[in-house]
Amino acid sequence: MALKNILITFRRYCPLLWNLASRDFTLKYRRSFLGIAWSILNPLLMMLVLTQVFGLLLKIQVENFPVYYIVGSSMWTFFSEATNLSMSSIMGASTLIKKVYVPKYIFPLEKCLFALENFIFSLIAVVIVMLFQRFVPPATALLFFIPVLYCFVFSVGIGLILSALAVFFRDVVHLYSIVLTIWMYITPIIYPIEVVQDSALIYGIIQCNPMYYYVGYFRDLLMYNTIPDLRFNLICIAFSLGALALGLLVFKKTQDKFILHI
Repeated sequence: MALKNILITFRRYCPLLWNLASRDFTLKYRRSFLGIAWSILNPLLMMLVLTQVFGLLLKIQVENFPVYYIVGSSMWTFFSEATNLSMSSIMGASTLIKKVYVPKYIFPLEKCLFALENFIFSLIAVVIVMLFQRFVPPATALLFFIPVLYCFVFSVGIGLILSALAVFFRDVVHLYSIVLTIWMYITPIIYPIEVVQDSALIYGIIQCNPMYYYVGYFRDLLMYNTIPDLRFNLICIAFSLGALALGLLVFKKTQDKFILHI
């Protein structure tokens, strides 16, 4: 019965959810000369810089490094943007929350949907790099939505936790930027996992990193014509559902106190 009520409530507020996502999309590109093109240009420019730095100066031996980088970076950017925006979503909606009743989880969820919209446009940059490198994506690329779904659910879970914590502890906003930087470097985006296999500690840490699996899954499909096995999928599902369950628990326990702190 509780689940049924949640679904009914969610369905009732779906129009608001999509309206908020559309508003954010419009506001982001308002008064911008290039507009939505920035979602494509930004990853392309980052790819060009990092290809020169890591691909040439540091001599990282990765076949099709520009494709390798932009595929991994696009997934990481999606997660990073989704969680960063979710973190400030409750505080940003404080005026609306004080005036009318709206299920508060709508706000971090909407930010994750907005990040998903941006991610979809960033895939154009991935295609451009593949064309420039004369890289033909394999048939498994058609299954790209599977790791994206895993990462989306994981991002919603982390976003719920961060949005709740940020209401009570504003320093979380600053601390999370540091966490994200460290998290990015322990995710094989720029380098292949083989580089750190000689270090049992670093290799072990990376193996415990959910983003390692989502980025790896995405690359396997788009670059290596490989569908990860059942064990790999179960690990991805466990991280996603575990984060979502924990996020819902933390959010539910704290949401009634938001009004006192926003």
